[in-house]
Amino acid sequence: MATCPECDADLDVDEYDVDKGDLLSCPECGSNLEVVSVTPLEIEAAQEDDDDDEDDDDVEDDAAEDEDDDEEEEEEAEDWDQ
Repeated sequence: MATCPECDADLDVDEYDVDKGDLLSCPECGSNLEVVSVTPLEIEAAQEDDDDDEDDDDVEDDAAEDEDDDEEEEEEAEDWDQ
């Protein structure tokens, strides 16, 4: 049996039911936990995932690139009009 590293609650987790890297949630405190070892069973607090923030930055970068492309197309169109 494992214990929550945040609140020391007993977790009903069988080492045969989980794999290394699996994410769990503590039923007592709701903490996000990660299985870091199966034999022996070790569970640690899961690190916060900032992928959402990176994805937002990618969307903003793509929008800025699209604006730059539009400006270039407008300049080329003006050159053809002259």
